[in-house]
Amino acid sequence: MLSQFAATYGVRWPKMSLGRLVRWRTLLLGVVCAAAPASGPTAESAQPARPSPVFIDVAKDAGIDFIYFNGMTGEFYFPESMGAGVALLDYDNDGDLDVYLCQGHLLGKGKTLKDALFPPRAGEAMGGRLYRNDLTVDGNGNPILRFSDVTATSGIEANGYGMGVAAGDIDNDGYVDLYLTNFGHNQLWHNDGDGSFTEITRTAGVDDERWSVSAAFLDYDRDGWLDLYVGNYVNFTLGNHKKCYAPSSARDYCSPLAYQGLPDRLFHNRGDGTFEDVSARSRVGTETRNGLGAVVADLNGDGWPDIYVADDGQPNQLWMSQQDGTFRNDAVLAGVAVDMNGNAQASMGVDAADFDGDGDEDLFLTHLLGETNTIYVNDGQGWFEDRSLVTGLAAPSKGLTAFGTAWIDYDNDGLLDLFTANGEVKSIAARIAAGSKFPLEQPNQLFRNLGNGHFADVSTSAGEVLQRLEVSRGAAVGDIDNDGDCDILMLNNNGPARLLLNRVGRRNHWLGLDLRAPSGRPALGARVEVLRGPVKPLWRRARADGSYASANDPRVLIGLGDGHGLQTVRVHWPLGKVEEWSDLAVNRYHLLNEGAGRAVDTK
Repeated sequence: MLSQFAATYGVRWPKMSLGRLVRWRTLLLGVVCAAAPASGPTAESAQPARPSPVFIDVAKDAGIDFIYFNGMTGEFYFPESMGAGVALLDYDNDGDLDVYLCQGHLLGKGKTLKDALFPPRAGEAMGGRLYRNDLTVDGNGNPILRFSDVTATSGIEANGYGMGVAAGDIDNDGYVDLYLTNFGHNQLWHNDGDGSFTEITRTAGVDDERWSVSAAFLDYDRDGWLDLYVGNYVNFTLGNHKKCYAPSSARDYCSPLAYQGLPDRLFHNRGDGTFEDVSARSRVGTETRNGLGAVVADLNGDGWPDIYVADDGQPNQLWMSQQDGTFRNDAVLAGVAVDMNGNAQASMGVDAADFDGDGDEDLFLTHLLGETNTIYVNDGQGWFEDRSLVTGLAAPSKGLTAFGTAWIDYDNDGLLDLFTANGEVKSIAARIAAGSKFPLEQPNQLFRNLGNGHFADVSTSAGEVLQRLEVSRGAAVGDIDNDGDCDILMLNNNGPARLLLNRVGRRNHWLGLDLRAPSGRPALGARVEVLRGPVKPLWRRARADGSYASANDPRVLIGLGDGHGLQTVRVHWPLGKVEEWSDLAVNRYHLLNEGAGRAVDTK
């Protein structure tokens, strides 16, 4: 009971002996009993106060009425089980986050919508969708969310079998562009700055006709132009489709190990609207794996971006920058290739952040049912330790399969928590018995950072939306209503998009930062150091990558708890310059341009 109380209401129990713990329990129960009325309680007073839900789903009410269609017809084509990603981006530069959602389609020759086990709604437009955020506020300053489907007017025609999306400004014109990964040819859509996009995939030289999932923009050579990493999955085609079976002998989806993996790609931005394929020269494309998730961060503190790849059923890859345009896979030596038992896991989603406040980036990965999600803690030099068990993150995840994930300070207390989007890839017997037509449904999870190296599973108190049995896949995080707390956009396989609005974070103080490079584009990779007097600083990173096949809000949102102690914000820009700002007002967003702060010499 005490542990549940602590997890739900954020109580942090002091370390104590068993005897002292018993005395605390006795004292607590005595206080509770003494507080009870002498006469019998009424039915109303007998009900304990229910905590407010952390998240509520507002997608449909806000105008995002979207269902992902995986096109399954009973043939068990591998892509049907995977699901797709989402993006939060400000494509029109109006200061609020817009939404892009990937979409699938029918697979197999001669198939029509009549063959689909879950056909789309009559008259529903297929293809990926772009929704514009028409955010307003009421007379009391409360945000009012409303989205408009602007796909047609945007010119985006994403009719491939959509898997993932990456967002970044490739030509430094101040407008974010979109790269779409597919089961099949990928697409690069240039933002023309007037609400419309133009496809430039072939002229830019960034197509890949194989099965790509996650992608990320990064400036790997620090020349001021965003390059492009593309993660490829397995060599599945409709022509080499295999029949696989569950232990019950029923047909089921295959494991990724039934197919050969694929090398990843790295494209160098020439700065003229075209890219050069440097996959071989950089060595990123020299290994063949089953890449699903990818995150970009400086993992050894040398000032250069590294690439970590979550590989499904094979050892993960850690591409450490050699500062000369090449990378070396140090995953085995660094301790992030396999779990603590030496086993390669079915890695799907990944994110990097400084959860323990020691100034370096730690890694979190999501995995398959029967495995555990994994947290790798960084020692500051790029060497990691698997602490999944001691942090309390292992056991609650073992009975679930997780895809999308994010470090998210949902309550703005200054501690990074964790969200996972869950859903199986093989049929669940209990869901079959319950009559489910798509028996992969599972609830999602939220883990609260207790500040002492441990996490508590607070999923059951976080809101009804996390308890729904769905097949969740891609997830992106960001402040969708600009009220100072972090919300979640999520997509379900053969199910609706969810927009999880945060209802508790705004109770604490916060600071929002929009970091911009000299060109005006978001300064992806910049690190923020929040100095707070005698306590250790908070560290955050401007990023759009991570999760599973999704793109996040590139702004930096920092929870400050009671808000006291904020003194200085120091920004470590991607090319090495360090600047600081003092006296930034809390509970608002600030635009910080590189070159506008006070220069700091950190040497």
